[in-house]
Amino acid sequence: MSVPDAPPPAAAGGSANRASNWNVPNLITVVRILLAPLFIWMLLADGGADGPLRWTAAVLFVIAIATDGVDGAIARRNNLVTDLGKLLDPIADKVLTGGALVSLSILGELPWWVTIVILVREIGITVYRFVVIRQGVIAASRGGKIKTIVQSVAISFALFPLWTIFGDWIFWVNGILMTAAVILTVVTGIDYLWQAYRGRRANRAGA
Repeated sequence: MSVPDAPPPAAAGGSANRASNWNVPNLITVVRILLAPLFIWMLLADGGADGPLRWTAAVLFVIAIATDGVDGAIARRNNLVTDLGKLLDPIADKVLTGGALVSLSILGELPWWVTIVILVREIGITVYRFVVIRQGVIAASRGGKIKTIVQSVAISFALFPLWTIFGDWIFWVNGILMTAAVILTVVTGIDYLWQAYRGRRANRAGA
């Protein structure tokens, strides 16, 4: 009598090895999202003046955006990577950076066209992620992660009232950093759409 073949490892493990959505990395990501309204309020509360609220808001932004690497590292180290986490992580980044950009534009410290260009790209890619979610979650690419880092650094420099310490030349630094962020935002957005298009063509060809 022949012995039935054993199921492949993926089937044998099944959903038993799948990480739960209720885990520490995802909780950290949710907290980052919830910190955004507080940070925005602190930034706008006194009209963006270079007082304690402005400094605190900037520090809060840095802490919230820096934990992006923390939740990802914990998830990978403990095998807690989930589809929900892959979706929430870039959303948290966009909520934080988007809130900061809009706030800076409201305060008149950042041209609205910069905010609009970045937000159109970020929101557009996020919407696309949800549209194709049934075909599988698309994780952030390496270029996208570099873009996020540059955006975070540029926004952090713009948030801290460093001109009170170093003088007006710091505005040149802010301008250079923000220009780099805009360029990377546009380039990685185009690359993302191109890679997605190629992937869909490959899937159709293999169907």
